[in-house]
Amino acid sequence: MAKKPEPDAGQLARGWNEFWPEVVQRIRARTPARIFSGRAGAAYRTATQMELREAHACARDAVGAELNLERDLGKTLVDEWSLFEVSTQAASKQEYLLRPDMGRTLSHSGRAILLNRCPAGNQLQIVIGDGLSVTAVSAQVPALLPRLQEGARERGLAVGQTFVVRHCRVGILNDVGELLSPEVAVLLIGERPGLATAESLSAYLAYRPNQGHTDAQRNLISNIHARGVGPQEAARRILDLAAQMMEKRISGFQLKEQLAIGK
Repeated sequence: MAKKPEPDAGQLARGWNEFWPEVVQRIRARTPARIFSGRAGAAYRTATQMELREAHACARDAVGAELNLERDLGKTLVDEWSLFEVSTQAASKQEYLLRPDMGRTLSHSGRAILLNRCPAGNQLQIVIGDGLSVTAVSAQVPALLPRLQEGARERGLAVGQTFVVRHCRVGILNDVGELLSPEVAVLLIGERPGLATAESLSAYLAYRPNQGHTDAQRNLISNIHARGVGPQEAARRILDLAAQMMEKRISGFQLKEQLAIGK
């Protein structure tokens, strides 16, 4: 068998994966982590350094961006589900980043809008929050929201009017629970981006959330993105978990998600 030619420094710097042994190629293909990247002396190779700088820039952009409904979710989705926006007490992205507490409470005008436009007492209430990554919301929600809505309809669940919260933290679930009294509230929110991806979305769920709730009363499905949990699987898992909450009337640390293996 002919021996593979040894790669020169330029080929390795450009990421010529085929020159690595097969076992290394298989490991690299299974994770976005920067492993077996090679080095130049004590430093990363130039290609790796440039990838890291690009990923860091994407993460900063994702955190700093302001949400625009039609641009980030698409006019078709906004119109189809009659999406509208309210805000927390954080008046700007800078204030939101410096004062996490203000991102957990709706503004006075936001509360009034929800009371006027959202019927209370539904079985399922879906909320979209920008969180720490508008990029994640833009990348995942357009595919996930229709699957959630259709799946809920197939299960015969009464779903409230979906809306979007600007400058949103996870604790906003408590305000939503107090105002709209859903049986289960679902918050789709952008995760804090890392250097692997800035497009990862989380789904937080709570059974009858109220002002006394902490993270201990919430369940989480994370890593909803192209290399993690896909939109179809995420929708199924969210709805399955919501069904468990309704059946057992609990959420959080007392409830363990029952994964349907093979579905």
